[in-house]
Amino acid sequence: MKTHDHAQVQLLRRILLGIVVVLWGALFFRLIQIQVFEYERYQPLSQKNALRLETIAGTRGTIYDKSGEILVENQPVFTVTITPIDYDTSNNQQIASILDIEMDEYIKRIDRARRYSRHRPSVLAAEVPFGPYSLLEENRWRLPGIGFRQQDKRNYPSSARASHVFGYLREADLDETQGSESIRLGDKIGKSGLELVYDPMLRGGLGERYYRVNALGQSLGEYTLASNERPNPPRGDDLVLTIDEDLQAYAERLMGDSKGAAVVMDPSNGALLALLSSPDIDLARLAGRLDREYWADINTDSLTPLFNRVTSASQPPGSTLKPLMGIIGQQMGLITPETVIQNTGTYRLGRDYADLAPPGEYTLESSLAFSSNTYFFELMEKIARQGKLDEWAGYLRDVGLGQPTGIDLGSESRGIVPDSSRMNQLFGPKRWGLGDLINLGIGQGVFSVTPIQLAVTTSLIANGGQRVTPHLVSERIVGGATREILEYPATPVTWIEKSTLEPIHKGMRAAVQNSVVSWLLEVPELEIAGKTGTAQNPRGQDHGWFTAFAPVNDPQVVVVVFMENGGFGSVSAAPIGSLLIEKVLTGTTNRAYVERHVDAYVPPDPDEDDENDGNDENDEEDGVTP
Repeated sequence: MKTHDHAQVQLLRRILLGIVVVLWGALFFRLIQIQVFEYERYQPLSQKNALRLETIAGTRGTIYDKSGEILVENQPVFTVTITPIDYDTSNNQQIASILDIEMDEYIKRIDRARRYSRHRPSVLAAEVPFGPYSLLEENRWRLPGIGFRQQDKRNYPSSARASHVFGYLREADLDETQGSESIRLGDKIGKSGLELVYDPMLRGGLGERYYRVNALGQSLGEYTLASNERPNPPRGDDLVLTIDEDLQAYAERLMGDSKGAAVVMDPSNGALLALLSSPDIDLARLAGRLDREYWADINTDSLTPLFNRVTSASQPPGSTLKPLMGIIGQQMGLITPETVIQNTGTYRLGRDYADLAPPGEYTLESSLAFSSNTYFFELMEKIARQGKLDEWAGYLRDVGLGQPTGIDLGSESRGIVPDSSRMNQLFGPKRWGLGDLINLGIGQGVFSVTPIQLAVTTSLIANGGQRVTPHLVSERIVGGATREILEYPATPVTWIEKSTLEPIHKGMRAAVQNSVVSWLLEVPELEIAGKTGTAQNPRGQDHGWFTAFAPVNDPQVVVVVFMENGGFGSVSAAPIGSLLIEKVLTGTTNRAYVERHVDAYVPPDPDEDDENDGNDENDEEDGVTP
């Protein structure tokens, strides 16, 4: 019996041993199969369990002035990220405290990250100071889901602020990431100015990098993958501007805190040498973590510093329209350079319209020289009586009014060119007549232009009839090496002839020479042709205009200055324009007395202006009815 039992035990042992050997053999065979024969299939799966993929953005492009001076560059800053799938919410209080974020705001950021992606890192806090960053970095092993990223913050080393030129960046919101393969939640994207218009060029491409994680999802450091990894994303394109840094800074110094705009342009091609809207903003305070108090201030400021007056301040042009009126009047066959009109001091059409130019006979040239309203009242009356309002408006559109200029700054106002359709909209069919049209001839009434539009039309007068496209970017540099010149073709206005422009040039030159403030406008050895204007403003002080080009026989620069509520254009806008022309053509300025005038000028009180019975320069320039 014992022998039989022993035999059974031995048999059972052999069976069990056989089973163990078979199982170990199967396991060993499977390991060989996985490690050798099916390596290519399972190796990526193994890595996937131990690795996390993170997209990384390329460096944003640098912006240079025309001479290669850096205007906008990048400064590295620390960013803390969160990957929701790995994050432990029990760490909320600790991390929010370290980052100095209110708990309600912290929870909102986590929720936003979850909506974006539970598996991809999102920005939790940008521009984190080194202290909090290092504290989190030291404790990263117990903070699953928390990551770190070095990002770029915009830096502005230039003496020129140019805030409406450069524009600012803001974090992309959830809607802006939808459907985009190149924008992640929390990425900085352009919101205004060149940063917005050229964002696809400036923004670098995306790359990929892997980092190892443990079983808790905690980062164990970066991991280099042999295939399919893009560790070095392409950097954004650099931009070379047409802006001259020194000229831009000088224009900003002249404008000070006044409300207004200035444009300095090459009339041959539309290159903008300086462009400013005042008041402006401090881009440095919007470059990193949002300064919410400052953001609220500039959004509620009554001076509207976020408003770009160069492209969007649409106001009546006043007497700066008169040169165009002379060109169009000749083209319509209503006047010639020799046409003489008698000025008696008033122009009667149902009521009296003032003309404070000296009484006498005026030709086209002398009417521009002395800003005779009577000449252009009579011309506008001819246009209206002959039913040619729409033809007149068509010519104005040909030269660039009533439509966008195409400047590379994004949205811009079209302005208003009053044709019969517009008049019907404003007053109703058959409810307007000559009395509503007469002031259009001197740039008043339902008529408006922007400073950049006036710069385009003045360039057209200066260059012989070419409608240029104003622009700020001359080149893009791709990959830090390849330079690509951007083209901006001009549109010829074929009906403008040289003979048509000759009396306009002479009249605008004489307007500067004959100005009551010629001592503020004339530059030794430079012949400036220009026209001042004052736009009536029923809600406050009038607006001052000045448009000019120089030298008159070989135009190299066009300047437009708009002074909102600045009063008379000849004393508010024109001195600034004169100094800018001098700076461009001579490289310096030697008229300190003009700079002192600009610094000291204070617009007259509109209430006092109303009491002078119309005997002021505003009336003389633009025909205010006494």
